[in-house]
Amino acid sequence: MTFDRSIKIAPSILSADFANFGQEIQAIEAQGADWVHIDVMDGHFVPNLTFGPAAVKAFRPHVKTVMDVHLMIAPVDPYIDAYAEAGADVLTAHVEAGPHIHRTLQAIRGAGMKAGVALNPGTPAEAVAHLLDLTDLICVMTVNPGFGGQKFIDMTSKVRALRQMIGDRPVHIEIDGGVDPKTAPLVVEAGADVLVAGSAVFKGGSVSNPEVYGENIRLIRAAAEGHWV
Repeated sequence: MTFDRSIKIAPSILSADFANFGQEIQAIEAQGADWVHIDVMDGHFVPNLTFGPAAVKAFRPHVKTVMDVHLMIAPVDPYIDAYAEAGADVLTAHVEAGPHIHRTLQAIRGAGMKAGVALNPGTPAEAVAHLLDLTDLICVMTVNPGFGGQKFIDMTSKVRALRQMIGDRPVHIEIDGGVDPKTAPLVVEAGADVLVAGSAVFKGGSVSNPEVYGENIRLIRAAAEGHWV
C-alpha cells in the first residue's frame, strides 16, 4: 500500500450475498472498488456476529486491491496474529475496545499490517491525539456499530478536528456508516478520503448484474469529488 489522499471507495461485504462472497468481491473490484471492507463483529463489543479469521482467510485470494479489516471485537490483542495470517492489509481496532490501544496499535504494526483505530460516535477526536504516530488510518463511525443500513450520524466536526490534528502525517480518515451520494460530499469536504459503503453499493445489483455495483460506486465517487454524473 502506498499512501495518497485520493478518494477511495471501500464497499462493505456485510451487504453482499453471503452465499457468493468470492464472486461478490471480484464483482465490486471489477466495477471500481478501491478497497474491500470486512466488518468483524463478536456479538459482545457490538450486538451482531459476523466473520472470524477463517472467513477472512477465505476472502483473501479474491481480494486484489486492499483488504481493510475492521475489528468490532473486544478484546483485540489475542486475535491480531490470526488476522495477520488471514491476510489483512489494514487492521482497525476500536479505541473503546480495551484499555491499552497504544499497545494494540504497536502489535498490529508489528505483525506487518497497517494499523487503524476506530472511534464510535460518542467518542471525541481527542481520544486519538496521542496515537497519531502509531496510526495509519482513523475510522470515524457515522453510525453506532453493529448493523448495516443505519442512518448517517453527522460527524463532520469530528472529521475536521482529526484532519487538523493529523497535519502532514500519512494517516487516512475513513468514514463508516450511512455513506451514500448525499453524505459522501459532507465528509470528504471535512477531510475524509476513504468511504465505506455497504447497502449504497450493493443495492439493486448481484453477481449476475454487477454493472449496478459499478454505477453505485461511480455515483458515490462523483458526489464525493464534487460533481455528478
